[in-house]
Amino acid sequence: MDDLFDSSLNLEDTHYKEGYDEGHSDGLVAGKEEGRQVGLKVGFEIGEELGFYRGCVDIWNSALRLDPTCFSPRAKTIIGQMEELIEKYPLMDPENVQVQEIMDSLRLKFKMVCSSLHVKLEYSGYPKSSTEANDIQF
Repeated sequence: MDDLFDSSLNLEDTHYKEGYDEGHSDGLVAGKEEGRQVGLKVGFEIGEELGFYRGCVDIWNSALRLDPTCFSPRAKTIIGQMEELIEKYPLMDPENVQVQEIMDSLRLKFKMVCSSLHVKLEYSGYPKSSTEANDIQF
């Protein structure tokens, strides 16, 4: 009689363990797919932002070739630094620890150039304020 009750008690534990193992393996598959999707989205957004800065630098350099005196020496220096940062960005090594540092520097230098040129340019790919970021819904 004791064996009948033991198997009944073990049955609950067995089902619990099987359910846990099945959920864990399903979670691994779903997590990998979700990670892949997020990685593609974030990678695209970073590429888009880098392309925006590259385009701005190319336009500014074209203007400088036409009229080398059109920008202040400070603006020219910052534009050159932006170009170096864009070239230095590790496109093929997203796990490089410098990725975020380079993007932050690019954003800062972009704002400095815009301020120096007295123009209001914005990269529209990221939210402009924290309240706007909170409006994002899933």
